Amino acid sequence: MTVPPHHLPSSPPRLVVSDLDGTLLRSDGTVSARTRAALAAAEEAGATVVFATGRPPRWMRPVAEQTGHRGIAVCSNGALVYDLHREQVVQRFPLSPEIGRSVVEAIRAAIPGVSFGVESGDRFGYEETYAIDGDVAGETYVGEISDLLGQPMVKLLVRHDTHSPDELLARARKAAGHLVELTHSSQVGLLEISAQGISKATTLAALCDERGIDPTEVVAFGDMPNDLAMLAWAGTAFAMATAHPEVLAAVERRCPPNDEDGVAHVLESIYL
Repeated sequence: MTVPPHHLPSSPPRLVVSDLDGTLLRSDGTVSARTRAALAAAEEAGATVVFATGRPPRWMRPVAEQTGHRGIAVCSNGALVYDLHREQVVQRFPLSPEIGRSVVEAIRAAIPGVSFGVESGDRFGYEETYAIDGDVAGETYVGEISDLLGQPMVKLLVRHDTHSPDELLARARKAAGHLVELTHSSQVGLLEISAQGISKATTLAALCDERGIDPTEVVAFGDMPNDLAMLAWAGTAFAMATAHPEVLAAVERRCPPNDEDGVAHVLESIYL
């Protein structure tokens, strides 16, 4: 897939931001040598590189190691800013326990059969009925929802065994969309909930404002609904060829799939 010249920015962007899973990372979770070289070329040209992900910081170590512990990560869909060099959270935008309780009550009443998990950034707590996968022993715990919601959280998660993620999102937004930001980045019935007004886009906008970078000077890459606000905000946005239908409908520019180093393909066209 060749990137049409008119889809490239007129001048090299000052900030490159990419989602990770399904976008920058290959399906096996690795950062290819080609992608590492393309990110380095962007940095050598003076661009700031940011990773924007739904992942919590504790899932960022493999990415930090493969990319030389460089750059910044916007984690948990904008709730945390994580310094990859120091491996340290430098900003938090949490969801309050009070709002969390209201959201749980509203969604539970509207959608029978849901279960909840609470992400703190360091650990993940979940109800006994919540089907867990992909985490590390020692970083998770089971608890009653009243205990799980006892402190500010970076993300509230909702699971349902039979609803598709799109169906679950539509129903949950109807029940609690006035209280929080709801999105998903999954192939199964799993939703991600952040504090109202917090998304990848809002946290990136704040980072750019601190650095005097205009959105028109940003190129962004993503593939799932939790990337939509970011892609709409960035001056130049690319959807992965394998992106969610809603992303493909919203974003004109395309790049090759993650397993074909699509992000690197575009960055090479810009910076090399």
